[in-house]
Parts: sequence; C-alpha cells; structure tokens
Amino acid sequence: MPRAHRTADDLARELIARFLRVILVSLGVLLIIGGIVIAPLPGPMGLPLTVVGLMLVLRNSFKARKQFVRFQHAHPKLIFPLRRLLRREPEVVLVAWQQALRVERLIVPRKWRMAARWRKSFKRRAAAKQAAGR
Repeated sequence: MPRAHRTADDLARELIARFLRVILVSLGVLLIIGGIVIAPLPGPMGLPLTVVGLMLVLRNSFKARKQFVRFQHAHPKLIFPLRRLLRREPEVVLVAWQQALRVERLIVPRKWRMAARWRKSFKRRAAAKQAAGR
C-alpha cells in the first residue's frame, strides 16, 4: 500500500504492533537475565526462563535472530541444545540428560561418574529384557 493512501487506522495499527514488539522483546530480555541470575541455584529453573525469554526475543526481533544464526554458525555445539529446546515439540528430557552428562564429564573425576554408569546399566538391563522377551 503506498504511503499516501494510508489511513489513520493503518498507522495506529502499525504503531501498536511496534510498541507490542518492543514490549515483548523487553520482557524476553528480562526473562533471559532472570534465568541467568537464578541458574546457579539448585534445580533447573534458570533454563526454562532463559529459553522462554529467548523465544520471545527471537520471534520479535529480526536483529536478534540474525545474531543468533551467526552465533550458531560460529559455535554449533553450544547452540544445539538451545535449538532443540526452541522447537515446537522440545526434547526437554533428552537435552537435560545430555547436559548432565556434559557437566559431569567436566567436573567429576572419571572413577566417580555416576550418570555414565547408570546409563550403561540401563542399557544392559534393556538388552537383557529384550533378549529374554524373544
């Protein structure tokens, strides 16, 4: 629609849409900051807040989306879990388990790693059940 033919309703609608977009981006940034602040506390409450904030920012800001894609190309291993959580049907349990294994690998000495042992024992039990069921 040419600018000369815009009505007052169109201008008001556009102004409201921009204002709403700014509000949503600001709310998303606040949620991301809140998620980062409470991330060190026990429990995973920082991650959901951060993901929801990131969703708001990425859906309402073209510049943020462009930066996110650039960062994703530069650091794919860091962004992959976030991308899995941003999908329509996020794989929350799988991402949480993968991140627990990564953190355990970074922090805990090899002989004390429990999650890896649990995973191996679950695999052995599942294989034994499957073999017994045949």
